[in-house]
Amino acid sequence: MPAQAHAGQPLLHAMNGYLLLALAIVAEVIATSSLKASQGFTRLLPSMLVVTGYVAAFYLLMLVMRTVPVGIAYAIWSGAGIVLVSLIAVVLYRQVPDLAACVGIGLIIAGVAVIQLFSRTSAH
Repeated sequence: MPAQAHAGQPLLHAMNGYLLLALAIVAEVIATSSLKASQGFTRLLPSMLVVTGYVAAFYLLMLVMRTVPVGIAYAIWSGAGIVLVSLIAVVLYRQVPDLAACVGIGLIIAGVAVIQLFSRTSAH
């Protein structure tokens, strides 16, 4: 890194962290969604998606934590993963959540929004 950093570099650095976080979430959602299809790791392609997806997700999450605070990164990663996997379960497996599950998912979304909008710890 050059001795003199540009004024916008910290923001750009944080934005790269959030881009990597989005990729980590996608990898985790693919892996988790493939677990059911792997049928106990008896089907090759879904099993490979599970393993490679989780390896990619955790590697990317490790990179994210270089620029995004660990609590913020993990809250967004796990919250977004829960919401997205729940939506995929509705579409692929016809697993429709009941009212309590929908309220819980709504609270997760609200929690992530509060962290992003109001937390001083969050690297915007």
